[in-house]
Amino acid sequence: MNNDLINKVESLKAMLVSRATGREDDDFQYTNLRRELIALPRITKTLPQAVHVCRDLAEFWGFIKPKFATYAERREYLRSEFDPLLKMLEAESRAPSDLSISATIQAASLSYVQEAWHKALERRDNDAEGAITAARTLLESVCKHVLDATGEPYDDGAELPKLYALTAKQLNLSPSQHTEQLFKQILGGCQTVVEGLGAMRNRHSDAHGKGAAGTKPAPRHAELAVNLSGAMATFLLQTWEARKK
Repeated sequence: MNNDLINKVESLKAMLVSRATGREDDDFQYTNLRRELIALPRITKTLPQAVHVCRDLAEFWGFIKPKFATYAERREYLRSEFDPLLKMLEAESRAPSDLSISATIQAASLSYVQEAWHKALERRDNDAEGAITAARTLLESVCKHVLDATGEPYDDGAELPKLYALTAKQLNLSPSQHTEQLFKQILGGCQTVVEGLGAMRNRHSDAHGKGAAGTKPAPRHAELAVNLSGAMATFLLQTWEARKK
């Protein structure tokens, strides 16, 4: 599925490059493909500006012609505009778990949760601090969604561990709610993961200023934070859906 989406994005890019360099292309195919891609919540915000504002290739020609004088400049502009989306989709193809998490988050139809997840994926490879911040925001958003849905009051400015503790209690995921040692151990591990993500964000993200001795996270730290946050968000959303049923 993801490879098919990559091919469609590449096709759209090729149509725009063709038109930007003076060649004609299939306008009907462009408008249909544009409409299909814009309708996908997980990628629409990452699509280039030109795709959003140009409903057909004639409009795109009017957009690109005065913007850059040479074909080379136009090609480079389109490459840089499509690069973030293609990198995100290619990264998802290399990590199958991303697709599973994306599917669960998309099924929940929560735009603010989807936005946090997309930011985490986009920043994971080249903005470790931003990715860690987005990873924490993802979990906070999921927790608040469950708490709102269950009518459980909470402090909007509460730290992630507190929000998770309230959410876990509502979903019967608190270790203290179980007697079997195996479940207590697993659920206690989930709680430890969430506390660790909160601490990582406070220490290594871009959410706070840094002193001279501040440490900068590596890409592997961002990947760990994003993957753990995505897994926990999926677990919480799936548990909530199962309880509703």
